[in-house]
Amino acid sequence: MLIFDAHLDMAWNALEFNRDLMLPVSEIRKFERQFTDIVPGENTVSWTELRKGNVFLTISTLIARLHRKDAVRTFYQSREADYGAARGQMAYYQAMVERGVLRPITDVATLDAHVAEWESGNTDELPMGYILSMEGSQPVQNPEQIHHWYDLGLRILGPAHYGENPYCFGTGSQGGLKADGPALLKAMDAVGMLLDATHLADQSFWEALDIFEGPVLASHHNCRALVDADRQLTDEQIKALIERGSVIGAAMDAWMIQPGWVIGVTQPSDACTLSTLADHIDHICQIAGNANHCGIGSDLDGGFGKEQSPHDLDTIADLYKLGEILKSRGYSDADVEGIMYRNWVDFFRRAWS
Repeated sequence: MLIFDAHLDMAWNALEFNRDLMLPVSEIRKFERQFTDIVPGENTVSWTELRKGNVFLTISTLIARLHRKDAVRTFYQSREADYGAARGQMAYYQAMVERGVLRPITDVATLDAHVAEWESGNTDELPMGYILSMEGSQPVQNPEQIHHWYDLGLRILGPAHYGENPYCFGTGSQGGLKADGPALLKAMDAVGMLLDATHLADQSFWEALDIFEGPVLASHHNCRALVDADRQLTDEQIKALIERGSVIGAAMDAWMIQPGWVIGVTQPSDACTLSTLADHIDHICQIAGNANHCGIGSDLDGGFGKEQSPHDLDTIADLYKLGEILKSRGYSDADVEGIMYRNWVDFFRRAWS
């Protein structure tokens, strides 16, 4: 089974945590055990592990954020530094392309060619594909700069992350679009950049959907009906995304999966499993009346590690287990294939056509 993961902070992990992602996860863990309080936990992702798990295509991010104990220090103190951090992460992806590890996917032609090659079954020497996204819009210095970012290969922008930024409000904050927010969304529409609704505060979410006319996705989101927090999608938001033809990626951060899971307190073995995550997927499928709007957006190693992931997942190579769980619940082979990769492929074919 091929797998499409719609949210991985690969460059951020390589640069912020100084990880050689060409190594197997086991070797990275062995190296990092000699340090304390530097990395969030045992990692679960590397390029080697992605290939092992048949994760042939990802949405990989640019994220201008630091991993610091003091919350205020997690944000860059200047917009120029935001821009520089994102450009540095772009350079990392380009280096992986030059090494033959990655292949940029930017339009229908590159998408279809990549999928056809991987579906042929002769994948040992094939590069993995990535679609470039930005999580949080701080690196965009002004709305007019969207054209510049699109020319550089950026195809998706999630305007929000945690807290507020110059354009909107995100997780843990409340408010609508700021003065430049509408112009940012209109600039994205003008060039054909896609909107990732993930992390938008509720008011910003609804205002963004009113203004933005192009395709919308939710790369890594779970359900507020199952875990009551503003990081999750309400049923009304899920319905709105379904009406827009969106796909919603299931996220694997434990506190977003299991009710009552507390970061730094709850033990990984306490009920959070891939089966619990499947409950969120099933909830969306029940709202939609089909399985066409669900996918994977794992967010593994997104500022956390194995200690905050489903305890029956050791590395990202174990994503296939989710498909087995869905089959055991009565999902058809076609539905499982859709959730594991084809729904995302079909979404981008529609969006880029």
